[in-house]
Amino acid sequence: MKKILILLLILTLHLPVCAEVLQGSVTYDVDSAREELLKYSDNKIDKTLAESFYKDYYYKENQSYKLKAQTNLKNRVLAFFSDTTYGVMYRAIPLYVWYYAKDGTLIYMEKKDSTEYPYKAYKYTPSGLLMNMSLRVSKDETFIYTPAGKLVAHWIGPNAYDEDNNIIMTREYKE
Repeated sequence: MKKILILLLILTLHLPVCAEVLQGSVTYDVDSAREELLKYSDNKIDKTLAESFYKDYYYKENQSYKLKAQTNLKNRVLAFFSDTTYGVMYRAIPLYVWYYAKDGTLIYMEKKDSTEYPYKAYKYTPSGLLMNMSLRVSKDETFIYTPAGKLVAHWIGPNAYDEDNNIIMTREYKE
């Protein structure tokens, strides 16, 4: 029996390795992304946490980073939008994104269910009203819907498209 095991081991070691690495990915279209988001809706926010972000603490710094087109900072990541709003994601609390008006006043807060792609995110007003929900498929692709499931935008890279494939907004960001 011992000889058989040794023979099998020798044969196994001499066989060529033909292992293939399988990589999987999930592909979404407008309908499947909507279906995924409507399966579960997170409709709770921490209003105390929202209150502490009503004003952008780094407002002046963030505006100077905008002029320098610098978005990837030590403690936060910035995103600047063509409608003059901007977003801040603090590395210490990566499940939340804070969206501010041009003057640094909080207009929305977004709560993510994960930091790994694909993930779901729900955007609220400071008072807690659900404004939209999104499925972030990858760094470059995001589907955004109203709470009722109507497509608001499909972001691909720096451009947001409507249902008719028209560009409705652009952004500058780096991760």
